[in-house]
Amino acid sequence: MAKSKGKILVVDDNNGIRAALKLLLPMHFSQVELIPSPNELVSRLTDFRPDVVLLDMNFHTDINTGNEGLYWLSEIKKRCPEIEVVLFTAYADIQLAVEGMKRGAFDFIVKPWDNEKLVQTLKSACEGKGKDDKEESVAPPSSLEMYWGNGPGMSLVRKNMDKFAPTLANVLITGENGTGKDVLAGEVHRRSERAFRQMVCVDAGALTETLFESELFGHVKGAFTDAHADHIGKFEQADGSTLFLDEIGNIPLHLQAKLLRVIQNRCITRVGDTKSIPVDIRLICATNKDLKKMVEKGEFREDLYYRINTIHLHLPPLRERTDEIVPLAEMFIARYSERYRRTVKGLAPEAVEVLTAHSWSGNIRELQNCIEKAVILSDGDMLTAEDIELPKKGTAKETAVVNGNDTLEETEEKAIRAAMARFGGNLSMVAKSLNISRPTLYAKLKKYNI
Repeated sequence: MAKSKGKILVVDDNNGIRAALKLLLPMHFSQVELIPSPNELVSRLTDFRPDVVLLDMNFHTDINTGNEGLYWLSEIKKRCPEIEVVLFTAYADIQLAVEGMKRGAFDFIVKPWDNEKLVQTLKSACEGKGKDDKEESVAPPSSLEMYWGNGPGMSLVRKNMDKFAPTLANVLITGENGTGKDVLAGEVHRRSERAFRQMVCVDAGALTETLFESELFGHVKGAFTDAHADHIGKFEQADGSTLFLDEIGNIPLHLQAKLLRVIQNRCITRVGDTKSIPVDIRLICATNKDLKKMVEKGEFREDLYYRINTIHLHLPPLRERTDEIVPLAEMFIARYSERYRRTVKGLAPEAVEVLTAHSWSGNIRELQNCIEKAVILSDGDMLTAEDIELPKKGTAKETAVVNGNDTLEETEEKAIRAAMARFGGNLSMVAKSLNISRPTLYAKLKKYNI
């Protein structure tokens, strides 16, 4: 095996591992340095300038959460984004290694390691050094394409969208979590006359009451203690374009009146100012809640409901769109195989059976996360049934959705409580597992008194 010109920095607190790598790696790489603690990492990045860092995920014998590795991964990518990071992890930490790859790691190696695989992975990292940053700045990997399928539910959605997308009509998109409401909103915008301007997106469920007006309508310098400069709100940013308000059903009743006034008048007033500023927006809203029932219970303003509901699109759950499961899975395989440098090309027949038999309570988002993890962990060209990790049938969350015994809110609360228990209250891991932002998680924890 030819010797690479790459420079490798190993960070591992285990003396035996460092001794073994000190013998192995210099036979394959021109320069190798080994340090026992990440406390020396920042200075070595500057002095040694490695091409690749082989980074252990735990550095204290009494702490094995892997959060240290994720922290130092973030520090490396923040300070030197061109340096590739390969995570060095125990078998039990594979879930964290997968999380690390989502955060920018090149790959991971499981201890005890195979020498040939370790060397080849490090060489590949040297050759791929810095490439992804340039590519991802052009096209964010999280962006999704709309896949319509051939089912009657999605065919009706597409037929209706074709009619009104070019207009300026307000649109309300409803559906369970993970059905692709944000993707559909983007599709409506792309087919409108405002497609030349970027759509402005707001997670309304993540806005705290104190920041609601400032984030949406903006503020002037000195309006409150931390207002050190003028701030343009989301409505102004969307002037001449489309404003997408996600999770609109989570906005408290007393703040809905302020939102209604702006939507009606198409004028905003920044916090701390008296001047009205006209805004020209096309409004798209989304929610997983039944707003009609909320109106009946007095939890959502009726006048706001009718103002945002000029056109209503409902996205059916994935369990009612079974024709889409395999094509979507194949689309995600292609995406993540490229991103994570895997050779996976498709699904084995038994994997297809597993995917199509699952109820997908988390819908497309759950399918996407499932395939992403399977691609990362797979060593073959085809995903097998063993690569597909799914919750066992009969779990509380899955039964609630399938049997219809719980409301969407009750199902959501159960899912959050289960994730909090599974990750020991680690909010970052809980938010990641549920595929929501930390501010959204904070809001939901407060809402359900968790």
